[in-house]
Amino acid sequence: MKTQQLLAPFRKAITEFDMIQDGDKIAVGVSGGKDSLTLLALLKAYQRFSPQKFDLLAITIDMGFKGMSFDGIAEWCKNLDIPYIVEKTDIAEIIFDVRKETNPCSLCSKMRRGALNTVLINNGCNKLALGHHKDDVIETFFLSMIFEGRLNTFAPKNFMSRSRISLIRPMVYIEEKDIAAYATQQNLPVAFNPCPADKHTQRQSMKELIKNICVDNPFAKDRIGAAITCYDRYNLWDNVEEKYKKEQEE
Repeated sequence: MKTQQLLAPFRKAITEFDMIQDGDKIAVGVSGGKDSLTLLALLKAYQRFSPQKFDLLAITIDMGFKGMSFDGIAEWCKNLDIPYIVEKTDIAEIIFDVRKETNPCSLCSKMRRGALNTVLINNGCNKLALGHHKDDVIETFFLSMIFEGRLNTFAPKNFMSRSRISLIRPMVYIEEKDIAAYATQQNLPVAFNPCPADKHTQRQSMKELIKNICVDNPFAKDRIGAAITCYDRYNLWDNVEEKYKKEQEE
């Protein structure tokens, strides 16, 4: 998987949702996984021909897991001429040793985001790029529908009013399998993830569910993605009476 193959849907998302403006200082939240590293690589490649001039900064929130090293990422960022900050925390100890959370993902996400926001503000960043991809969009939609009883997923961009920082997700049109292929081919310095909750979450269950659906219908993810993004196709139970009266009049 070559960089140019991913840059087409990447650029489409940036342009369609007006994600980047001149003078932006964009921080990339680098967890050490394939998604965030691919995001950083694509932003660096896009920066070379982007009509908007912007700066990049890579930030890792070190949760304190033993045996996790970010040395390879630091060297890689140095070669790409991208400033890299590792913010050390004790999030892992608080969640798993002190609180002994059985469903740690929500609290972990909030604590990491809080630590990340502090680094963003201290370094003058006005945007945070996150490595969510097309599969994440669909899985979040299923999670919301099944566990919350509502049709919802995250948006390609959001504005955090407290911190005055915008969130952008330039990979929402890229599938996870293509990201995995790219990370392998480009030999990205993916860091080992020692989180005990990894592969044991509700999101993993949704991933398996969607995978099974696609066995019988290989185009299912594309259809679900279209249902989410093409709002003119919505036919839900909002304004039922209004629609009924309109149909009678026609």
